[in-house]
Amino acid sequence: MKGVILAGGLGSRLHPLTRVLNKHLLPVYNKPMIFYPIETLAEAGINEILIVAGGNNAGDFLRLLRNGKDFGLKHLGFAYQEGEGGIAAALSLAKSFANGESICVILGDNIVEDSIRPAKESFEAESPGSMLLLKQVPDPERFGVPVFDGGRLTRIEEKPKVPGSPFAVVGIYFYDHTVFDRIAKLQPSSRGELEITDVNNSYLADGQISYEVLKGWWTDAGTFESLWHASSLVKQKHEASHFQAMAAAGGSR
Repeated sequence: MKGVILAGGLGSRLHPLTRVLNKHLLPVYNKPMIFYPIETLAEAGINEILIVAGGNNAGDFLRLLRNGKDFGLKHLGFAYQEGEGGIAAALSLAKSFANGESICVILGDNIVEDSIRPAKESFEAESPGSMLLLKQVPDPERFGVPVFDGGRLTRIEEKPKVPGSPFAVVGIYFYDHTVFDRIAKLQPSSRGELEITDVNNSYLADGQISYEVLKGWWTDAGTFESLWHASSLVKQKHEASHFQAMAAAGGSR
């Protein structure tokens, strides 16, 4: 399995911070934002990663990340998205990189507490075509929202005014090799973009989708509030790990 991190867009909701800096290079506690999805993929055993960047400062990723050796990666590549054609359009740039393999896709501003390795292993064992990670959130209308009928996923709605469930489709997706053929058949939405929700609904229509509820906390970092919240959560996790290490060291004396 290969990994794809989507880190394009203009980050307009974070102006003026993003006027001269890509959103995904902003700090989240003690690291640049882009470090977190890379570390999430690497921890799950995915060591070939493509970053799809955009905007006027895409070259900064190369200067920061270099060849990915600091993360233990076998390969770190880059692709450039012109304009803002949507998440699915950005993902289409990874077709040659994927080279027929399954992929794990993470939006570059998504940060999770726990490992996604169990979800990856479940996807590889079941081979459902696609797998979505879900999380119950207080504001599902900001995201793609899964709708259920007796526990069975029936559809996914993009940013609905009246959400059909309290869950959000978080920005972590597992896809088989057919994802690029599905993207090629998409029509632009009313926003003029190729929507990842339409990709997911394509798998759903074919009965080739599964889902898991993500354990631990999850947040994006695309607004001032969520950026601050992400830093706070990471800080708490860092401090908890530090205290646990100190307690373990004290107990081993």
